[in-house]
Parts: sequence; structure tokens; C-alpha cells
Amino acid sequence: MAVLVTKPAPDFTADAVLKDGSFGSLTLSQLKGKYVLLFFYPLDFTFVCPTEIIAFSDRVKEFNDLGVEVVGVSIDSKFSHLAWRNLPRSEGGIGAVNYTLVADIKKQISRDYDVLLDDAVALRGLFLIDKAGVSDTKSSMTCLSDAPSMKPSEWSKPSNTSKPTAKSAQPTGKKENEPSNLAFLLAKNSSELNTKANSNKPQ
Repeated sequence: MAVLVTKPAPDFTADAVLKDGSFGSLTLSQLKGKYVLLFFYPLDFTFVCPTEIIAFSDRVKEFNDLGVEVVGVSIDSKFSHLAWRNLPRSEGGIGAVNYTLVADIKKQISRDYDVLLDDAVALRGLFLIDKAGVSDTKSSMTCLSDAPSMKPSEWSKPSNTSKPTAKSAQPTGKKENEPSNLAFLLAKNSSELNTKANSNKPQ
């Protein structure tokens, strides 16, 4: 993934389930002029750790207020995305998430972003793409292997990566659509999810 940082983000057009729950298509280049938070996850209907899928939806207004479009991608079909979206969270679904889910059924998007594992499924990866369509940031996420239950908020960042904190990412008085505030929101989101995860770990 690191090779894409500071490089133009690979463009794509693909079938998707749009934020209103309808079928459509998404072309990444049509989002130029906005920041794009593009994240990948392995599969629909995996009952461990749909964490960021739900968490980003719950905070999507905060991202949108910063001029950021959130887009999720997996190798599942648009029909699978819709079925998982239509299933309540209490029954293992993700509910009506408030952003677009892209169907990378040919696996080409995952391949272009270098997150495809063994030509099978996408690794969890997150890319922040700037208004000019350049990949500024990459990150990765993983689930807690020793979580006592399969709640969607139980995950943490890998121990071998740097971990942003809300303090280190505090806004610096810049305009609300600038990256420092977006970094703060991402760090805040991560910090809250990790707090929930740690509170549920056995003592």
C-alpha cells in the first residue's frame, strides 16, 4: 500500500450500493474536489469485526462536514452488499450504512490498491485521497484476536504501526475542511473504538 502514497489514486468505475440503498455505479474520479476516505474490508457477512463499516456510518456526517466522502469496498457483489445492509445489526448485519459500498467482484480495485491477498479477498486497508485524486495516507486495521465476544466495536490497530492519539491530532485552527481536522476525527474514531475494545477484554 505504501507505494500509492503521494501517487494518483487508481481510478475505477464499479457497481455499488449507494448511500440511499439503491443500486448504481461509482466512478472515483467523479469525486475529485472532495477528500475521499476509501477503505477495504475482506467480506460481507463476516460476523467478527465489521467495526469500521458501522463506525464510519455512525460518524459519516462529521466526515461529510469536512468535505470527505466515505466509500467502502469488498470483493462481494452488489446483491451481497444490499443483503448485508438490509440485515439489522442485532442480527449480524450492518444496517443502513450512510455511504456507498462498492462491489469489487472482479477484484481489480483491490489489486490496483495492492490489498488483494492471494488473489482471494482484500486485506483491511484505508486510503485518504485528496481533492486532486492523490493518495495522501494509508493505514491498516485488524481485529482483536482475543476478544471475548464478536461485537463490531472490538478491534485495535496492529502493534507494529504508529497509533495516532486525539491529543497529537488536535486541530490547529485551520479551516474545517483541512487535513488536520480530518486526522483528528480519524484518531478520535480509533481512540473510542479501542476504548470499547479494551473495556470488554477479560481482566
